[in-house]
Amino acid sequence: WRSTAICKPWQSGGFLPGVRERCQPPSCKGISVTVGQGQQVSTQEKQVLENLEMPRARRETATLFQEQPETGNQYLEDALLWSYLKTHLPPKVLEEVNQDLERFGNRLLTEIKPLGWECELNPPVFRQYDAWGQRVDHIITCSAWRRMKEIAAEEGLIAEAYERRYSNWSRLHQAVKLYLFSSFSGGFNCPLAMTDGAAKVIESLGIPRSLKNAFDHLTSRDPKQFWTSGQWMTERRGGSDVANGTETVARKQPDGTYQLYGFKWFTSAADSDVTLTLARVADAEGQVKQGSGGLSLFFLKVRDQEGKLNNIQVQRLKDKLGTRQMATAELWLSGAKAELISAEGRGVASISNMLNITRIHNIIGAVAVMRRMISLSRDYARRRVAFGKLLKNHPLHMQTLARMEVQTRGAFLLLMEIVRLLGLVETNMASEQDQLLLRLLIPVAKLYTGKQATAAVVEAMESFGGQGYMEDTGLPVIVRDALVLSIWEGTTNILSLDVLRSLTKSQGQVMAVFFSAVQKKMELASSTAKLERAVKQTGDAISNLKQFVQAVGSRETVTMELAARDFSYTLARIYAGTLLIEHAARPDASSTDVSAAQRWCNQELCPVAVELQNSSYEAEEALLDSALVYEGSPACGSRL
Repeated sequence: WRSTAICKPWQSGGFLPGVRERCQPPSCKGISVTVGQGQQVSTQEKQVLENLEMPRARRETATLFQEQPETGNQYLEDALLWSYLKTHLPPKVLEEVNQDLERFGNRLLTEIKPLGWECELNPPVFRQYDAWGQRVDHIITCSAWRRMKEIAAEEGLIAEAYERRYSNWSRLHQAVKLYLFSSFSGGFNCPLAMTDGAAKVIESLGIPRSLKNAFDHLTSRDPKQFWTSGQWMTERRGGSDVANGTETVARKQPDGTYQLYGFKWFTSAADSDVTLTLARVADAEGQVKQGSGGLSLFFLKVRDQEGKLNNIQVQRLKDKLGTRQMATAELWLSGAKAELISAEGRGVASISNMLNITRIHNIIGAVAVMRRMISLSRDYARRRVAFGKLLKNHPLHMQTLARMEVQTRGAFLLLMEIVRLLGLVETNMASEQDQLLLRLLIPVAKLYTGKQATAAVVEAMESFGGQGYMEDTGLPVIVRDALVLSIWEGTTNILSLDVLRSLTKSQGQVMAVFFSAVQKKMELASSTAKLERAVKQTGDAISNLKQFVQAVGSRETVTMELAARDFSYTLARIYAGTLLIEHAARPDASSTDVSAAQRWCNQELCPVAVELQNSSYEAEEALLDSALVYEGSPACGSRL
């Protein structure tokens, strides 16, 4: 509690602009504070202890004297980010990117962060009818949300990746800006993910003449010209199983366009300008083909030139746990005019480029929220006094934060590796091995960082004690918004199965590429004495993984499916470990770089081999899984 403060709006240096502190007199009755013998108490700690002895008359008009954490320019305070860029970017590119990111970091503090909180305080509202009973289906967003769209254009948060000013490094530059932007964006990072994905799909199609105008709008730096895109895939039967869950029908019109009829159950960023969506083309008899082979990809504008909805009715806005700043809706398509942009029946293959991009954005959001929460936690640790000393002077507290930091570093380097590879692919500089590795790492990193983020934000919230649970600190907002990261764009299990598909489609070649990539990184660090143990631990894990791959090669399919999750975790841990080792092997690496690599490699790097030894993937275990889950339930017909 800070007794000398007065009630005032939180300043931009704090983490909740625009919210007033609660003016409540603290109750210190019965508090007894002792300082251990021989302890040295800092000036700040002495001041806090003196405040506890303050006469009650003064305390009654004082505010809480726990100090709020204050973070500065996030780019300048992110040592790992800066060292990574310094290591990898060419000097000229580094000079320009460094200037841009430092400027952007300042803008985040002064302008973007307050807007982000305003978006949280003023979520979208759905107005279905006007005062005269006319249906309008108007989704009303706040001015801060609309301003965020303008800023996204001004900063080139989409354009940067497609202008390619820095050749293969342009995608990485964009990703870093999105990483800095994400936690301050008030949820606007989500429509940007789908906008980037839509632009990528159009580019992958060769930017057809009919889509050139849309591509220019999606990648524009002009706020008046910039469009955002939705991604309408989820229907009433669910999201991931689009092959069996898509009911929307497309009927061809005489002019070559299509009219779409169906119900989209979950449409994020429903206020977007355009969208991509899947539908089944009806033949002359009105019949459609089922399965993934019957799906085609369509582009449509949400509104016509007069601003009227394109034969779309808004059923309602979704009442979500988090990301409430963004309008997510249920929509009826009642003859929405659309353009077929894929070959008929090739919708899933065509939209895969969008899914890869949105999954990368999910990784960006996960790493960003981990970094944001650690930044707040570490600053709070040097302000909050408990048991006679600052939290930063409690070894157990710092150990907890350090473990979070190690996880965040591994996730960050995994993200950077993916966008580095994507940059090579987009500039035709990638080898076949690079492309295979990227295909594998995207689902691996998405599923793993989603789990890391949900664990990290809850741990970080706990580091604030009771204050972390208070709504007006803004911390619960961060936690709620982070929980979607393991769900959106594929749950952990769905993506684990996608990892297996990448193995099957490449006929196992992707694993040879994986082993080759990690081995090369390990060799670079083999001469670094301080990393000897980490290198050995990772090498042992790689050997165990190779043995696992050989052992399951002749087993039933159920074995690999049961192992899919642990297998994906193993890939993530080993690859992130080699990236940390590689970073720590640099000539100018710091002691913390070495420590992070060592600590990461101290965990179980190959859980899939451990569980294989435990017989966790046998068919009998699968039967026992069901027995354990349903024992005593009506499904088993048993009674107590």
